[in-house]
Amino acid sequence: MSVSDLRAPITSEGGAVTLPADKWLQGRTLFGGASALVAYTAAVRAFPDLPPLRAAQIGFVAPVGKDVETRAAMVRQGRNVAQVRSELLVEGKVALTAFWLFGTGREANAVHAAAKADPWPGAPEENDSAMTDKGPPFIVNNFDIRRAQETQGPGEPIVRRWFRLTDRGELDRVSELILVGDTLPPGAMRAMQRQGPISSINWSFNILDAELGTRDGWWLGETASQHAGAGYSSERLRLWNADGVQVMDGLQSVAVFG
Repeated sequence: MSVSDLRAPITSEGGAVTLPADKWLQGRTLFGGASALVAYTAAVRAFPDLPPLRAAQIGFVAPVGKDVETRAAMVRQGRNVAQVRSELLVEGKVALTAFWLFGTGREANAVHAAAKADPWPGAPEENDSAMTDKGPPFIVNNFDIRRAQETQGPGEPIVRRWFRLTDRGELDRVSELILVGDTLPPGAMRAMQRQGPISSINWSFNILDAELGTRDGWWLGETASQHAGAGYSSERLRLWNADGVQVMDGLQSVAVFG
C-alpha cells in the first residue's frame, strides 16, 4: 500500500471517505503527518489552481480514524495570496482543522539563506539504523530511519534523525514535506522524568523552498523542546535535505502525560 492509496479516496467535492489507515496509525489515531496530508489534499483538489504552498497552521483536535469527512473552503483569494481552510470530521465533529497559505512568487527584496544543519551528523549512509523493530505502525511500515546524533536516552531535549519513506508513490514535493515533517517524537521525550504518552496538539510550519529536492529520499529532521512544564512542551521542528539545506521550519505544542 503506497502513499497514493492514502490520498486516492479524496475528491474535489469533499464528503465522506474511508481511508486505508491501518498502515499509518499512531496509537488510536492517524499519524499527524498523514492526517495533515489528507487535509492538504482535500484543499488542493477542491481548488486546483492555487499558487505554491508557503505556510500552514494545523490543529490536531481529536483522533482521526479511517472513516472521515473532508471539507474545504476558500477564506480569501487575493492577487498573490490565497488562504484555504480544510477540515477532517469524524462522526460529524471536527477532528483536524487546517489553514493553508498559498502565495505566488515575487521579485525578492530580501534574500538570505537559512543556516545549514549544525552540527552535521554525517551522511545517512554513515549512520546506524534506528527503530527497525519497534515504534508505532506508521514508523515500522513506512520509514527507513538512521541515527543523526550520539545522544540516546535522557539528555539535552533534542531529537535528530535521518529518515526517508520506503515507498513515496507519486508524491509531489510539498505533499512529501507535509507527510514527513512531523515524523520525529518531541525533544521533550529526552527530558521526561518517567515514561508516559505524548500527543501533538498543533503544528505550524513555513516551507522555505518547495522546489528543492534531496538525495535518495533522505531528510534530516530535528525536534527541540524550547520549554517544558505544566504538562506541555513548546517544540521547534526543522527539516533539511541530504545536503544540509533547510527546507521547512515549524513550531508545535505537545502534551506530555504521565
